[in-house]
Amino acid sequence: MSKARSPDAGALARRLTGDDVRRAQRALMRRDPALGALIKRVGPCGLVDPRPHDPFADLVRVILSQQLSTKAADTIFRRVAALADGVHDLTGARLLRVDADALRAAGVSRPKISYLHDLAARVGDGRLDLAAFDALPDEDVIASITAVKGLGRWSADMYLMFRLNRPDVLPVGDLGIVRGFQKLYGMRRPPAERTMVRLAERWRPWRSIGCWYLWRLHD
Repeated sequence: MSKARSPDAGALARRLTGDDVRRAQRALMRRDPALGALIKRVGPCGLVDPRPHDPFADLVRVILSQQLSTKAADTIFRRVAALADGVHDLTGARLLRVDADALRAAGVSRPKISYLHDLAARVGDGRLDLAAFDALPDEDVIASITAVKGLGRWSADMYLMFRLNRPDVLPVGDLGIVRGFQKLYGMRRPPAERTMVRLAERWRPWRSIGCWYLWRLHD
């Protein structure tokens, strides 16, 4: 894993606030004229989500959303939660009690069933301590998530950004981010990882904010 690609190793855990976002917008507009113009056009950043989240249900959603539209994944999640009698309190123990055939009928593929079972088993036996995520540095969260079958670096980056609201994540494996860099800077070809890392260096420690605006180029 490239150090340049990762958030600062050992950095203290931090969740974005509304004041952080406003400060980040001002800093990014000063440092990067191209991004600054995009920020002016799009308006306030909507990355921060103050609503409470269930970390287990969130990771279930991440697994179910792989290669599916958000709408389809949401529909399947509701079916799975209903089967587990966990519409408002989905747990690993409840999920493990659901028959695999019932999950298949709900729209969950066989590989994803194995991913869900691995996630639930790790939470159940304590190998994966979701309650500790808020206090863990980014790299430790990444290591914990990617140890789960079926969850890779992209999944960890999305969880850091949208569930833990970490400020300095750069998901260079996301196609939308690659296309965003290409469009923002008028590149003829999709940029290499090292190029994106170099361009985003001036965004530190607010790379998550910059990436949120790159995604808006496709809206």
